[in-house]
Parts: sequence; structure tokens; C-alpha cells
Amino acid sequence: MLGLMTTSARPHRHWSAAALEWVRLAMLTFPLFSVFPVRDGWVWPVLAVAALGAVPMLWTGRLPTGSASALLLVLVASNGALWLLAPKNWCLVSMFTAVFFLVRGQSRLMVAFGIALGGGCVVLGVVRTHGDLTDSLLTLAVLGSVVLLGYNRRARLERLEQTELALARAQQANEEHALAAALQERARIARELHDVLAHSLSGLALNLQGARLMLARDGASDDAIAQVERAQRLAAEGLVEARKAVAALRDAPMPLEWELNDLVAGYRLDTGAGAELVVDGESTEPDAGAHATITRTVQEALSNTRKHAPGAPVVVTLTRREDRIGVEVRDRQERRPAEPAAGGFGLRGMRERAALLGGELDSGPVEDGWRVHLVVPARRSG
Repeated sequence: MLGLMTTSARPHRHWSAAALEWVRLAMLTFPLFSVFPVRDGWVWPVLAVAALGAVPMLWTGRLPTGSASALLLVLVASNGALWLLAPKNWCLVSMFTAVFFLVRGQSRLMVAFGIALGGGCVVLGVVRTHGDLTDSLLTLAVLGSVVLLGYNRRARLERLEQTELALARAQQANEEHALAAALQERARIARELHDVLAHSLSGLALNLQGARLMLARDGASDDAIAQVERAQRLAAEGLVEARKAVAALRDAPMPLEWELNDLVAGYRLDTGAGAELVVDGESTEPDAGAHATITRTVQEALSNTRKHAPGAPVVVTLTRREDRIGVEVRDRQERRPAEPAAGGFGLRGMRERAALLGGELDSGPVEDGWRVHLVVPARRSG
């Protein structure tokens, strides 16, 4: 029932988001039509800048933060200039809209620039036209109301993010409690197997060995001795299997996908930045050496991102094939980072471990961030 409700709600959310994007574009573009009666030569270039700058706002949610801030500042300045060059138009609506979106989602510095630009345009309009002080104060009051609305929306979005983060932390805590309970139960079963079954099988094997020696001493038939030897062999094999089961229960190895997902979740919760794990391929589990190398590499790459690009979103891609397993850790810094002066000891050690397994690791800057890529065999040959 809940799954059906969730599925049916998704199209509504997508439709609402698209409608809001078109409303945003309308509020930035429709007021520009009120400028058309003006014939002043300076109006047309500024009008073109305002119109072209409004179009990318349809995709503002997918624009890099720096590009969105610069675009909104251009819209504030161009619409303010149009309001000054062609009086009695509606370009103040577009300017106020751009200020609202600046306040809602951009950095504090960009918000300060945007408010200063908007307020400066209003004050300059009063000085140039010797307008009524009351109208000017009302215009500044509208600008202040827009700023307050933007901060209110910003605070609401931040509260939603904090709520999601708290829910994620609570879910992680529940998962950790469940894992601790499972490990405790595994340890209890391992103790029972070791203390009862393994000891019983060990004693049974010793007793059967004694019985075989006694039968051989008393001249028993070969068939009787063979049956006792077979029972002794079965007891010894059962003892080996019991010990393997105890070792497996005590070690409790986690699947690779679970362990990587925990690392990604830890990065997301520690930094507040976006992070996701993408899995491609069948559930091929590597041997212990490859498993350790993959997890240590991802851990080192995420640690380097925390250190050198704090707050950058990260995508970890796990690619599993029949003969090899690859993992890529890529952060999005919205710029190409500089080449390092020298390789870090952490990744250098991971590169050496990968080479010992017959794999390879490469790392370096890409067009929008840093990439670490590891490929190792799924199973060690030989």
C-alpha cells in the first residue's frame, strides 16, 4: 500500500517541480515585455542580457553553485538597469525575483552583493528622477520583504536537510544496533559450537581411534575395522567443518557492497555533502586480499576528499565482472584541481597493494574534480 502511494506521488512531484520552473522563468521574462515601447539604444543590449540570462533558470537546480550565483547577480543588475533606463516598466518584478532566488539558495557573500545591487538600483532611481520619497521607501520595503521571504524559504530548506540528516543518523544507529545484536548472537552460536559440538566430535574421534586399536589387537575382522575407520574419518571431517563454522561466525565478514555503503554513508553524515554508491554488475565477491584493498582504497580516497575538497559531493562506483572488480571514487569540485606536488603515501601504498594482487590503481585530476580508479582480479590466480 505504501509503495503504491509513493509511486503515485512521484509524477505529481515531478509535475510540480516543472511547473515551478516555468513560473520562475515567467516572473523573470514577462516583465521584460513592458520595456518594448522604449526606443533608447542602451535599452536593447541590456534587455538581451536579461532575456538570455533568464533562460538557464529553467535548470537552476542542475547548475553549479558558482554559475547560478553569477547568473542571478547578472539578472539583478540587468533588470535594475532596465528599470532605470526605461521608467514605468515592470522590471523591478524580475529584479526582486532574482534577489529572492539569490537569498534562498546561494552563499552569504553572493546574497550581500545581490541585496546591495538591488538597493543601489532603487536609491539611484530616486536620485536620478527626484522621485517621491514615499514611493522609494515603499520600493525598499518590498525589497526587504522579498529578502525576508527568501531567508524564510532558506531556513525551511535547511530544516528539511537537518531532518533528513537526523533520520539518516537514526537509521544508521538502528542498523548498527541490529548488526551488534546479530554479531552477539553469532558469537553465542560460535561458543555453543565450540564448547559442545566441537568438543564432542573431538572426543568421539579419540574414542573411535581407541576402538580401532582394540579391534586390531583382538583380531577383529577387516570389515569391522574398516567401519570403525570410516566412522573415525567422518568424525574428524565433522570436527574440521565445525571449526570452520566457528571461525566464520566469529569473523563475520561483511559483503563488499555493504561495507562500501557504510563508508559512503559515513562520509555523507560526517560532511553533510552528497554521496552515493552506484553498483554495476553481478554480486561477485572478491577474496580477502582484494576485499581489503578495495575497502582501504575507498576509505583513503574519501579521507583525501575530506582533507583537500571539504564539502564536495562524491560518487563511488563499484563495477563487478566475472574476472575483475573495479571501484571508482570521484568527487565533484566544479573545477579542475591542480596536480599534486608529490603522491600521497596513502594512495601510494594502495597502488603497491593493488600491484601485488595483479591489479592497478590510478588517481589524478579530471575536468571537475579528482578521480581514483582501482581494478583488481575477482579471485587471486593460483
